Amino acid sequence: MQDNYVYIKIPSYSTNESFARAAVAAFCSSLNPTIEEISDIKTAVSEAVTNAIIHGYENQVGEIEIQCRIKGQMVEIIVEDFGCGIVNVEKAKEPLFTTKPELERSGMGFAVMETFMDELVVLSEKDVGTKVILRKTISSKK
Repeated sequence: MQDNYVYIKIPSYSTNESFARAAVAAFCSSLNPTIEEISDIKTAVSEAVTNAIIHGYENQVGEIEIQCRIKGQMVEIIVEDFGCGIVNVEKAKEPLFTTKPELERSGMGFAVMETFMDELVVLSEKDVGTKVILRKTISSKK
């Protein structure tokens, strides 16, 4: 399998979350993932994009960039916003921590991403934005 990549740029409308997860899933299909693997990827992407929409831009419209790369059997997905950023990433990654309790946010986004992916890296800077890097190796034995 040759290395491959795709870049997607979408406005931070909540209606684009389903497009993002479907587009990433379609791109990853060349690796012949199991239903569980593709479901894991779609869930993690959904969480990352939703975080960018709800927390990154806080009721404003901005751009979300999604980069997907396939390297052998590993898929790397980068979801990046250019919004307000996260002041304390480690605190934000704690299960049940939320800055939006009034919106009934569960505070489980990063925990869900960590559960469903092999690796999660969160890079953020206040007033610059946030980059979420998700990596998962797709099993080659089916």
